[in-house]
Amino acid sequence: MKNVLDVMSVQKRIEENKIKKQKPTDYRKIEKNGIVPRFLFECAIKLQIKPLTSASAAIIYHRFFNEVSSTDYDEYLIAASALYLAGKIKDDPVKIRDVINVAHSTLNRGSQPLELGDEYWSIRDAIVQAELLIARVLKFDLNIEHPHKYLLYYMKSLQSWLGPTVWSSVPIAKAAASFLQDFHHSPKILSHKPSHVAICCLSLALQTYGVQVPLADESDDASMWYAPFVTDLTKEKHWEIIEDIIETYKQESEINSV
Repeated sequence: MKNVLDVMSVQKRIEENKIKKQKPTDYRKIEKNGIVPRFLFECAIKLQIKPLTSASAAIIYHRFFNEVSSTDYDEYLIAASALYLAGKIKDDPVKIRDVINVAHSTLNRGSQPLELGDEYWSIRDAIVQAELLIARVLKFDLNIEHPHKYLLYYMKSLQSWLGPTVWSSVPIAKAAASFLQDFHHSPKILSHKPSHVAICCLSLALQTYGVQVPLADESDDASMWYAPFVTDLTKEKHWEIIEDIIETYKQESEINSV
């Protein structure tokens, strides 16, 4: 199944590391692909923002560094600014002081909240300036078409198709949603259509749990279960996106092994 089942083993190792109470990530000492998006999502969890807001922040971050070199800017500053900006865009605002303290304490483990002194105001000014820079680099186009809306529609349709017994027997919806959110760690999410990403997250969930969609034929493009939803997704593209999603978990496993 082209390494589809590898996802479960990788996820299991990640969960085992969490159970073992792995030491918090020292972002200052790790230089690996995917480390800054992990920082972004850790801050998002601490700030208690909505999943769609954190996904928006990740898209903003990836789009920004798709236009500029990562060596020219502080990636952690851009990530923090992306969170602050996404909160405004998604009407899920967070206070800039909270963003500053969460980002600072996440980068500097064990540190106390910043006093209203020179360091605090310096970081605050940097985030505000970075917010304006991001908007300019993206040409003030901050509209984001999320795969989430497609995923909800496809899951609702598939639930009726599979029937309540099969649908409730395995956590297809939860797995697909997790795959989608985790894929936002990778800049490759920008390379694919939102509708295709949603299909592939759902397909990966089905493959992972060995669920066969009735009347579907995987040997024929026209008879694939997702053919009624998207007409321009070939089998080759389908597997390419799934492999990109799986690569995100392999990257996460490498970071955890440091």
